[in-house]
Amino acid sequence: MKMTSMRSNFEPGTTRWAVRRAQWLAMGLSEEDLLKPKIAIVNSSSKLSICYAHLDGVCREVEQAIREAGGVPFEIRTVAPSDFVTSAGRQARYLMPSRDLLVNDIEVQVEGAELDGMVLLSSCDKTTPAHLMAAARLNIPAIVVPCGYQLGGECNGCHVDIEDVYKAIGTLKAGSLSIDDLAAMTRHAIIGPGVCAGLATANTMHVLAEALGMALPGSAPIRAGSEALNVSARRAGHAILDLIARNIRARDILTAGAFRNAVAVAVATGCSVNCVRHLAAVVSEAELDVDIVREIEAARDLPQLTTVRPNGPHRIEDLDRAGGCRGVMKRLSPKLDLTVLTVSGKALSANLDDAPEPDQRCIRPLDRPFRDEPGLTILRGSLAPDGAVVKLSAVPQHIRSFVGKARVFKDESAAIAALESHSIRDGDVVVLRGMGPKGGPGTVFAASFMAALVGAGLGAGVAVVTDGELSGLNSGITIGQIMPEAAEGGPLALVEEGDSIAIDLNARALDLEVADDVLARRRAAWQPPDHSKVRGWLGQYASLVQPLSKGAVLRPRQ
Repeated sequence: MKMTSMRSNFEPGTTRWAVRRAQWLAMGLSEEDLLKPKIAIVNSSSKLSICYAHLDGVCREVEQAIREAGGVPFEIRTVAPSDFVTSAGRQARYLMPSRDLLVNDIEVQVEGAELDGMVLLSSCDKTTPAHLMAAARLNIPAIVVPCGYQLGGECNGCHVDIEDVYKAIGTLKAGSLSIDDLAAMTRHAIIGPGVCAGLATANTMHVLAEALGMALPGSAPIRAGSEALNVSARRAGHAILDLIARNIRARDILTAGAFRNAVAVAVATGCSVNCVRHLAAVVSEAELDVDIVREIEAARDLPQLTTVRPNGPHRIEDLDRAGGCRGVMKRLSPKLDLTVLTVSGKALSANLDDAPEPDQRCIRPLDRPFRDEPGLTILRGSLAPDGAVVKLSAVPQHIRSFVGKARVFKDESAAIAALESHSIRDGDVVVLRGMGPKGGPGTVFAASFMAALVGAGLGAGVAVVTDGELSGLNSGITIGQIMPEAAEGGPLALVEEGDSIAIDLNARALDLEVADDVLARRRAAWQPPDHSKVRGWLGQYASLVQPLSKGAVLRPRQ
């Protein structure tokens, strides 16, 4: 690429050339630097959460590599949402909106400055999808750097990690664990920086960034704080200059074939249910005609090739050692579009040709999977006409149908209180509703109830149906992302205490067993939530958020 063709090099003598030149020379840039490719390093470093504690060090590695490759790095700080920290206020209503706030934050800083490319340091749950969305929206050369997972520790002779702490709340509520034992677990559950251990939403989106071709091959999952991560960061710093020189932009990589590949990886590994809304959001920003829900349905014949917690006994570090995302894609190669371009500058086929053979103890071949069903799939029916997401890999294998009476809650804390008082029993279907993006506004936490339910020993005896925020760490009979959500007037809004709900995992069905005339009377009396008095960011979010089936992106209402 000719230096004069880069958008960051303004015409000499113009106002914006002169004032920016003065700013950057004063910062120590040289005359030569002013003509080089100018690259944003998008860094969500924060001291609020261990997920982000190491990112400044990763940023330094990328900066050095960009300089070595002939570019000029500009570190850009953004909002840094953490699912286990930022969830404290307003019952986690800020979490989903933080994703879209981050996208807009990146747009303002990178597009406003007309920089030439981006390296995006991704960590906790919302940062990776936001980074992918921003790359798709801005459509400039961009690379995602998955910044790694944390390790668990040992407590009283047993392995313990954040998933164990999460589930232990239910064990405490059930009276089978003391507060002192829980406190001891919290002291040992996290060893070092990075995102939650296990194939929860953060590691899921790290893996899917690579599956989409937006992260370099071999970069997910990867241990935070490791030399392997430093090497990955330096590789990204060099690679972004090549993408700029070849004018390879995000939408050259984020194609329909790339999304189908990512769906195949999500289904074959049993990724977090939240990946459905996030992939749909990236599709929306890329302005592609791809329906992620339908794509997941179309992949229903893919088997499950991994059993990483909470789906089975393996840890995320086992998947890392076994070959990671690249290993899974090598196993899936007969089912993938191998012609798609990736940020390596090569087609996926070339990346997989270079990949070592995966360790079959953790990543099984297609003809000898861990389970003959997909790890992630879609249910439809009278309760979810637009679909709902279930992580089959986290449901006990002997459970394929469940019929129970509805227990309806609009608040997670009320459901947890009912669990503590033993008023939720085997055979119940707990309905947590009015908690979706429109209903909150901002998706309300339902994940802690599900974790508590499993910890109380009821994960195989009680089903949960919700439009609220789930965690990739959740296991049990959990049906999430009910579409349309209750606040849109979906059938979930019409469920009453004691109604019969039927779940058939083999038939991929989710039905409310209530007569049509009864539902018609309830619908006539239903009123949408009134958010007109909600102020601040959540009020703005409420006026712009689109349906879950569209990824809950922000768009002006027509």
